[in-house]
Amino acid sequence: MSRKFYSRRSLAAIMLVLYTIAIAKEVSARAADSNSSDVDTAPVAVRAGTDDIEALVAEAMRQSPLVAAARSHWRALEKAPIQVSTLPDPEIALQHFTVGSPQPFSGYETSDFYYTGFGATQEIPGPGKLSLRAKQAHKDADYARAAFEAAQRSVAEKVRESCFNLFYLAKTSAVLRENRALLQRIERIVEEGYRVGGGIQQDVTKAQLHMTALLREIEMNRFQIDQQQAELKAILGREIDSHEIRIGDLKPSRFDLDAPRIRSLVAAESPELRMAIAMSARSSDSLELARRDYWPDFSLGYMYQKAGPGLRDYYMLSVGAKVPLYFWRKQAPAVEQAALEKQAATDQVRAARLEADSGVERQIVAIRTADRIVALYRDGLIPQSTATRAAAFSAYSAGKVDFQTLLSAVIDVHSLTQEYYRAIADHETAIAKLKQIIGEQS
Repeated sequence: MSRKFYSRRSLAAIMLVLYTIAIAKEVSARAADSNSSDVDTAPVAVRAGTDDIEALVAEAMRQSPLVAAARSHWRALEKAPIQVSTLPDPEIALQHFTVGSPQPFSGYETSDFYYTGFGATQEIPGPGKLSLRAKQAHKDADYARAAFEAAQRSVAEKVRESCFNLFYLAKTSAVLRENRALLQRIERIVEEGYRVGGGIQQDVTKAQLHMTALLREIEMNRFQIDQQQAELKAILGREIDSHEIRIGDLKPSRFDLDAPRIRSLVAAESPELRMAIAMSARSSDSLELARRDYWPDFSLGYMYQKAGPGLRDYYMLSVGAKVPLYFWRKQAPAVEQAALEKQAATDQVRAARLEADSGVERQIVAIRTADRIVALYRDGLIPQSTATRAAAFSAYSAGKVDFQTLLSAVIDVHSLTQEYYRAIADHETAIAKLKQIIGEQS
C-alpha cells in the first residue's frame, strides 16, 4: 500500500515538472521575442493601418473648432482699425420754423420769421485721437493673431500628447493580453499540480485572484482608451462615432537641446510672449489716448434756411467744442487707470518671459530625464527582469522556489514593460510641450 502511494506521488511530481518545463520554455521564448522588439532602436515607424501623428496635427489645423474660432476672431479684429480711425457719422438736420400756428407752412406769406432749413453737423475728435484708436485696434489684432498662433500650437501639442497616450495605452493593452495568457497557463499548471497532489490550495486561489485583478486592469485600460479617443476626436473636430484612431510604434525621437538657441526662439517666437508684448504696446497707446482726452473734441455745422416770399435766405455756420469741464472726475482718473494698466501689462510681459524660460527648462530636464529612464529600462531593467522571469520558471519547475516568487517575476516584467512605454510617451510629450513654448509646430 505504501509503495503504491509513493509511486503515485512520484508520477504526479514527474507530470508537474514536465508541464512546468514546457510552459517555461514557451514563456521564455515569448519573452525573448517581446524583449527584442521592445528595445529596438530604429527610427519612428508606423505600421500599416495606423494614423500618422503629423497628418493628424495637419487635420487639426484645418478642422479643429478651437483653431477655427481663434482664426475668425483674429480676422474680425483686423477689420477694426479702419472703423475706429474714421470720423463719426455726420448728422443731417431738417428745421421747419412756423409763426402763429403749429401747422406746417403757417406764416409762410405773413411773417418775416418763417423759414425751412437744411443742414449737417460733423463731430471732429481732438488732434491725434483717431490715429491712437487705430493703433490700439492694430495692437488688438496683433494680440488676436498671436492668440491664434498660440491656439494652433496648443492644439498641435494636445493632438501629439493624446496620440502618445494612445500609444502607451495600446502597448499596455498588448502587455495585458500577453500577461493574461501567461497567467492562464500558470493557473492551469497550479491547478493541475494541485489535482495530482503537487501543489497547495493557496497557490490556486492566489493565481485566480491575480487573474481577476488583471481582468479588471484590462477593463480599465479599455475605458481609458475610449476616453482618450473621445478627447482626441473632439480636438480634431471629428464626430464621436467616427472610426477609431490607431497609433503605430514609437521610439524616442531626437531633439536639439541647444539652450541658447531655444531661449532665442522663446524671445522671438513664443506666441504667449508675443501676446503679452502686444497688450503692453496697446496699454501705452491707451495711456496716451487718456492724456489726449484733456483736449476738447469739436463739431462743425452748416445750415441753409429758406425764408418766405420776398425775403432773403439765411446761411449759418457753427463751430462747437466739448469742454472737459469735469476733468478731475473723468480725465484724471482715466489717466491714472491707464498708467496702472500699462504697468500691469509691463509686469505681465516679464512674467510671460520668465514663465516661458521656466517652461523651457522644465521640459529640457524632462526630456533628458526621460532619455536616461528609457535607456535604463531598455538596456537594463527589462532584459534583467525577463531573464529573472525565465530563471523563476526553471527554478519553480525544479521545486527550488515557491509560487509567489514565480508570480512576482511575472508581475515585474509586466510592470517594467508598462513603465518603459510610459517613459517613451512622456519623452515625446515633453518634446511636444517644448515645441509649443518656443512656437514650433513641427
